[in-house]
Amino acid sequence: MTAPELDNLRIAQLAAGAEAADERGREVVFDVRGLDVAYGGVLALAGVTLEIRKNFVTAFIGPSGCGKSTLIRCFNRMNDLIPDAAVTGSVRYHGRDLYGANVDPVEVRRRIGMVFQKPNPFPKSIYDNIAFGPRVLGLKRDLDARVERALRSAALWDEVKDRLRESALSLSGGQQQRLCIARALAVEPEVVLMDEPASALDPVSTSRIEDLIHELKREYTIVIVTHNMQQAARVADMTAFFSVDVDEGGARRHGTLVEYGPTTKLFTNPSDKRTEDYVTGRFG
Repeated sequence: MTAPELDNLRIAQLAAGAEAADERGREVVFDVRGLDVAYGGVLALAGVTLEIRKNFVTAFIGPSGCGKSTLIRCFNRMNDLIPDAAVTGSVRYHGRDLYGANVDPVEVRRRIGMVFQKPNPFPKSIYDNIAFGPRVLGLKRDLDARVERALRSAALWDEVKDRLRESALSLSGGQQQRLCIARALAVEPEVVLMDEPASALDPVSTSRIEDLIHELKREYTIVIVTHNMQQAARVADMTAFFSVDVDEGGARRHGTLVEYGPTTKLFTNPSDKRTEDYVTGRFG
């Protein structure tokens, strides 16, 4: 990344208020200690320790294959759905072990919603997409109001309020992604995980998603995986940089957390040479 681009990142951060992020005094939502994840006995992510704090936007950046998506899926136990996945170490949510014997993964996913890389609306009406989760969970009281509230929170209500019975597949890509965000919000989670939520969208739709993230962090804790460093600078209060470690023979690779801290510091005054090389475009 060139010097002018870094200057632009600083400007973007100032505009977003990212430099004001002060992690002290914020409640810890996720406390991760010594986390390892393996697939089929092959290590994919090793030794991750970090804290995610309430009502912050936390971004995970790094090259492909460094374990960003693997880590975010640990927060709502999506890795449970992969038969050969093994998670060791500790992931605590408000002090409670997310992988404890008495923890219900369905309840975890209600409290910790997720939005995926590509919009994935159900082949149902706009209304039924939003109502699906509440119906499954038995939250049927005042369902119309819940649907409207979720769509308003996702900045989509005004665009679809007269089309609620139309297919969700008739919406544009950006609208579909906001619909998926609304669907996640409909069950009233505390945390929203976003795995490359704008990578399949055009610049205008991407900007709307980023604006929405700024609005949502007033009520939700947000964790976002992104390959776009400018996006991380624009939206994130805290940023974690991951890289890939390779064994001596070059046969085995696994992700590792290199540096984690306030976004402004990580982009303008990183503590690790590997971070500096990545954000300045020397590798990755």
